[in-house]
Amino acid sequence: MHYDHITTDQALVAFCQELADAPAIAFDTEFVSEDTYRPELCLIQVACGDRLAVIDTIAVKDVTPFWRWLVAPGHETIVHAGREEILFCIDAVGAPPTGLFDLQIAAGLVGFEYPAGYGALLFKLLGERLEKGETRTDWRRRPLSERQLIYALDDVRHLEAMRAALGKRLTALGRVGWLETETAAWQDDVRATRGHERWWRVSGISGLPSRSLAVVRSLWRWREQEAQRRNCPVRRVLRDDLLVELAKRRSADPVQIRAIRGMERGDLARQMPRLAAAVAEALALPESECPKPLVREVPPQITLLGQFISSALNSICRAATVAPSMVGTAGDVRDLVAHQLGYGQPGEEVPLLGRGWRAEVVGRLIEDLLAGKVGVRIGDPHSDHPLVFE
Repeated sequence: MHYDHITTDQALVAFCQELADAPAIAFDTEFVSEDTYRPELCLIQVACGDRLAVIDTIAVKDVTPFWRWLVAPGHETIVHAGREEILFCIDAVGAPPTGLFDLQIAAGLVGFEYPAGYGALLFKLLGERLEKGETRTDWRRRPLSERQLIYALDDVRHLEAMRAALGKRLTALGRVGWLETETAAWQDDVRATRGHERWWRVSGISGLPSRSLAVVRSLWRWREQEAQRRNCPVRRVLRDDLLVELAKRRSADPVQIRAIRGMERGDLARQMPRLAAAVAEALALPESECPKPLVREVPPQITLLGQFISSALNSICRAATVAPSMVGTAGDVRDLVAHQLGYGQPGEEVPLLGRGWRAEVVGRLIEDLLAGKVGVRIGDPHSDHPLVFE
């Protein structure tokens, strides 16, 4: 396999200039995230027409020319599950890549599993299999072997062909617009991870009352600041389960905090004054400044209806050739049921399943089920789609 191994600033600039007019740029990265606050970028692999390249981001002092090339207009950027790739680009030059086509999103919109792994999707689309010999490589170590570099390039050299195969399916199903909408929303969500608080993503906080949520938010802020100061993953500062337990107990007393199993670590003991202060700050807030509960109260029959319809979601989506996990969750179904039956808040946005392409796939059918215009019965119990809506 012929490829460019770029290890100097001059070689990177020359490579980007040579391919400045390329219509498509496929790329991937290798990074390590176990030890730092943000992932440490180690390699960038690029496929551009018949050119392959590996950019050694540890040897190259300034990778900015590559990111500027990506955000320049006039090309399509192809990735697979490119969340971290987008973030690297945003962190470097303040913008995401131009004309983004993410294979994982496209695959979900034409009926493949979502999220589909790269190797599985490659085999289904092109019949190719990946080597798995370097899955545990520490990409920070140098020198990298020829085997390691070729393994890394395997993640990009098929991207353009896979994009072409998925593009045909999207066009045949009339879903190019769906992909554009979903990609835009996904990029907005990725952007929000920089400069926006995302404390509500802490696992295990569903159902907590307002005051406990205030503690979650305060501890999240402290944890982010501490992780950034120490340049370590947030989970090393304080695990989610411990954060939630502190929020449930709602005590700023260091003695009671230390009594929680898992809080006896030496580093947490050293941080106890700041940690307790974060809890105390949340406990002192006026009730009006506490976050509202993330799950609103709905009558039990709404929950029951949501569960019943959710059980049919898989059949609806498979029949429509779209991945159920891309369409929505059981919570999304419940939200639409509650909205349709008048339990929404005044001025509240239409729930996810009632908007855009999701309304076409499932939203209107759910509305018809609730209105009694459509019924459900079991057709062929041995079929992949045993439920019939009529």
